[in-house]
Amino acid sequence: MNGKVTSEIKNGIGTITFSHPQSNSLPGEILRKLAEEITIIGKNENAQVIVLKSEGDKTFCAGASFDELISIENLEQGKRFFSGFAQVINAIRKAPKFVIARVQGKAVGGGVGIASAADYTLATKSASVKLSELAVGIGPFVVGPAVERKVGKSSFCALTINATEFKDAHWAAEKGLYADTFETISELDKAVEELAIKLAGSNPEAMAMLKKIMWEGTDHWDTLLIERAEMSGKLVLSDFTVNAISKFKTGVR
Repeated sequence: MNGKVTSEIKNGIGTITFSHPQSNSLPGEILRKLAEEITIIGKNENAQVIVLKSEGDKTFCAGASFDELISIENLEQGKRFFSGFAQVINAIRKAPKFVIARVQGKAVGGGVGIASAADYTLATKSASVKLSELAVGIGPFVVGPAVERKVGKSSFCALTINATEFKDAHWAAEKGLYADTFETISELDKAVEELAIKLAGSNPEAMAMLKKIMWEGTDHWDTLLIERAEMSGKLVLSDFTVNAISKFKTGVR
């Protein structure tokens, strides 16, 4: 029930796939492995581009694992768990290669953060998004900078405040979160493959330089996102959040 992270490098394309039986949710172990694989492939000379994807056909990522959230007993555990999202986002940010996210279904909470952190995100038209954190008594503190960087402050605030409703893929594309959307998963996969092949044949030095320019002004995220993780780690211990998560677990995510 812990899920898994797998990776492979083929024809200059590094593909990282994560999965979890609970709608591709993200426990701490999966977050750590994701960050590790992104870092490793980012340094591997045999890969010129990274594709980040999940298994299944309905949900790209349901965000933080509720089972793990509700088991957090102290601030240090809470900070460590939410730091996992910081590690994934910073691994994407620091990788000297473009990261393409393949979003085949709904993205919630931390899943929106990962889709936003990617350098180029392609999705199906069923890939709606929701930042549900406030609904369970916390907030999208760690993923916030990545989401805001991609869609702007106004749209980030709208997602954050209206925490119980999904925004459709058209909205996400209009705001810049998705570069393009497709009717079917097969069409999405074709577009991801075509782009990845083009980038695998591009100048790696030029792409690394462009990546650095595109992420200018984010060097402080190493510190910022950990500070944000501590904020979430504190809130998750409150009675309000514990009760909200317990109720939320019985509903539809």
